[in-house]
Amino acid sequence: MHSQLAGRNACVIGAGFGGLALAIRLQAAGLATTLIEARAEPGGQAQQWRQDGFIFDAGPGLIADPAALRELWALTGHDLADDVELLPVATGIRFSWPDGSHFDLHGDAAELRREMARFAPADIAGYDALLRHLAHARHQLPGAVNAPAPDAGSMARALPAMLRLQAWRSVHDTVSRFITSTRLREALSVQVLMRGGNPMAASSLSMPGDLIRPTGTCWCIRGGTSRLAAGMARQFERLGGTIRLGDPVARVEILGNRATGVTTRSGWQADFDSVASNADIVHSYRDLLGHTQRGRRQGRALARKPFGPGLFSVHFALEGSWPGIPQHMVLFGPRFAELMNDIFNIGVLPQDQLIFLHHPTVTDPGLAPTGRSTFQAVMPVANLGRLPIDWRQIGPLLEQRLIDEVGRRLIPDIHDRVIHRFHYAPPDLAQDLGTHLGSAFSIEPRLMQSGGLRPRNRDAVIGNFHLVGAGTWPGAGLSAVLHGAGAAAGLMLEELTQ
Repeated sequence: MHSQLAGRNACVIGAGFGGLALAIRLQAAGLATTLIEARAEPGGQAQQWRQDGFIFDAGPGLIADPAALRELWALTGHDLADDVELLPVATGIRFSWPDGSHFDLHGDAAELRREMARFAPADIAGYDALLRHLAHARHQLPGAVNAPAPDAGSMARALPAMLRLQAWRSVHDTVSRFITSTRLREALSVQVLMRGGNPMAASSLSMPGDLIRPTGTCWCIRGGTSRLAAGMARQFERLGGTIRLGDPVARVEILGNRATGVTTRSGWQADFDSVASNADIVHSYRDLLGHTQRGRRQGRALARKPFGPGLFSVHFALEGSWPGIPQHMVLFGPRFAELMNDIFNIGVLPQDQLIFLHHPTVTDPGLAPTGRSTFQAVMPVANLGRLPIDWRQIGPLLEQRLIDEVGRRLIPDIHDRVIHRFHYAPPDLAQDLGTHLGSAFSIEPRLMQSGGLRPRNRDAVIGNFHLVGAGTWPGAGLSAVLHGAGAAAGLMLEELTQ
């Protein structure tokens, strides 16, 4: 515990993974921290639904590198295993095309090399060169992900390296420089979609290298990802932190250019030396700081930025089990570049689809009664700003279409086996979590909105107001927001100990 933190306190708004990680770091450092969550449970988008013995989980189901999680427990000599059980996932991700061909992206290097030799032998050398290129880029570009975003000077000094690395190229263009197989190009670039980016336009700076290179065993959380949120909350409380659930923050109190405290919807008020928000970034400024000139101006500026897509998710339970269907699949349709254009630029709901299919019970059978299974089919769609349709009418039709496609590709008698089914659309996310335009990923990682060009973890005007989560440095995705929490914690603790 730092002696200069004695008697000081902080508030973290929002108990998503970024907010939980930030609160743990602050409390572990000796700063009395209060975590305030609008919903009845922590976890943010990692929601969970239970029905008739089935557990339907909406969180990120694949953890490529749990080191950032283990670090949160190791801060105080505890062990992640005290609260969370990691289960190894047999196959990292299987990519499948309409003709039945598939490519398995294994975490094990030897397994992956054998799969490359089977699927695209001519691209083995190119794949190795791509990994070297990405590793070189990570070392050349400014800003470690767990440190504050690089300043303007650092970005300017890095410009020659960025030009040499052709950082203006999109993820798909960068992959295509090294890979000749059209389908392997799709497989290696599509995962930026799950960071909110368009593979055909997102800067190669945002390429999720942790998900295209062998990193060893991939993991999932026994009981679903919401168990991780619950475990993080237990670790925070174990350290002496305070959690206030079911009472949304209505306003961040400001005096001059300093945050002085918060007021919740119930009328509860408290003073704090430092405040951080893990809420949606537009909501944080437009609503929580809307009574200030800074909040109104920044809220308008952020709302004008391009935001990432929404997600349409269908959760369903089936009679039977399918050991041959891996935990994570990507079902490509007949189009790729054209489909991305429909989602990110035109804003239409296409007839074909790209489906991220999750089959958690193949690894964790306890999520369903014996002999039964749960699935989640996730389809990226344009956000509410680009696609203002009536989801109450379209939702049931799209739900049927996704289940039909999974049946056609994998489970021919799927309709005879369905026990439960329901969907979750962008308006649900906007209503439940206050996400701007129903985007599941916040600000889209285009070239001028990537890396150090994303909103920073500390506000430029209100010096003790901080931000963490998908809309800030370093970006969206579980690993990124955990590292961003480390950066925000460093800034807050530095400020309070100077």
